[in-house]
Amino acid sequence: MIENREFDLVLFGATGFVGKTTAQYLAEAAPAGARIALAGRSREKLGALRDQLGPAAAEWELIAADAGDSDALGALAARTAVVITTVGPYQRYGLPLLAACARHGTHYADLTGESIFTRTAIDRYHDSAVASGARIVNSCGFDSIPSDLSVYLLHRAVAADNAGALEQTTLIATMKGGVSGGTVDSARAMWEAIAAEPAARAVITDPYSLSPDRAREPRGGGPSDHALGRAKSIAPDLKGWVGTFVMAPHNTKIVRRSNGLLGWAYGPDFRYREVLDAGAAPAAPLIAAATAGTVVAGMGAVAMLSRSRAGRRLLDRVLPAPGTGPDEKARAAGWFRTATYTRTSAGAHYLATFAGHGDPGYQATAVMLAESGLCLAFDGSRLPDRAGVLTPATAMGDALTARLRAAGMTIEVTATAVG
Repeated sequence: MIENREFDLVLFGATGFVGKTTAQYLAEAAPAGARIALAGRSREKLGALRDQLGPAAAEWELIAADAGDSDALGALAARTAVVITTVGPYQRYGLPLLAACARHGTHYADLTGESIFTRTAIDRYHDSAVASGARIVNSCGFDSIPSDLSVYLLHRAVAADNAGALEQTTLIATMKGGVSGGTVDSARAMWEAIAAEPAARAVITDPYSLSPDRAREPRGGGPSDHALGRAKSIAPDLKGWVGTFVMAPHNTKIVRRSNGLLGWAYGPDFRYREVLDAGAAPAAPLIAAATAGTVVAGMGAVAMLSRSRAGRRLLDRVLPAPGTGPDEKARAAGWFRTATYTRTSAGAHYLATFAGHGDPGYQATAVMLAESGLCLAFDGSRLPDRAGVLTPATAMGDALTARLRAAGMTIEVTATAVG
């Protein structure tokens, strides 16, 4: 399928905000002799970036291609075994490249946190990717690798211990990081898509909207993505409060899709949600409630303004511009930790911990995307025999876990006692 390709991996969007960080990581982490190319709109900018990456990247090829040029993207996909892309919002710019990869049998990984884009990719290109043998892997950054791999590894550990099936499972996120204009623009793109096609709202509101077979999922949805409560309701030894996690609506859908793609292996009573650690200070419940209110109000305002040209112009003026984000010092100072607690049908309790250094949405995400690309390019014999529009866990589970551990991330699963 991908024999005799000119490149092992192409990074598309290399000169963008996250693209540059991803290119820097690839220059340090790619194996000797890896055939890598940098792609984007401007050959001049690509050349300037390559010059900054040091001797390891000196021979990397440069490919000029626009996200809207289907012919150029088809030619790009035909030349490489793997494409990783940072070019978003994916709802606006991502489908032509994904379609080219599905058609040419080229493995693909992106950073999308846009559920509408993922649903569209499934509906339009899953079958062609299965036919060509392409692994199309969405959400290979902080959206949604820690979530997806944590639950997958909990399932593996519980199955190995013959400890039943997963039931109530909750991820608690703690982090320090910033927000870029690209992240904000992705949220806008989703709401603009809903404004143009109101039926797309169901993809956002239905917790199981990315399922491979919605009829096999629970009716009435799953746990709410809006949360405010005591942490001890999740595990008795926890203190403080938890609140709404803005990334939960997409991450939880990816985890539920993994369960479906694995034949609902997590269990018939598997229920999953994600929350944000609000801390144990006296003001924590007020902060958590205010955060939840701000998230809901902000999403509502963006949705309303996205319906009109005047509203979109106002958003252009007040929101961070694409291509902007935390500076290098701030990105280096960031960190994240997720703790995922599960109770099994046999009454056992397990904890998955996933942690890393660097701003979770940018520096750590660049590592996750780059290692996903390297995994798809070089770990083929260790990957499941599975193609189509997949998730990180179902496309690369154990092999990607090993790579991220080797890259310095903490990924652990332990059985826990509950007192």
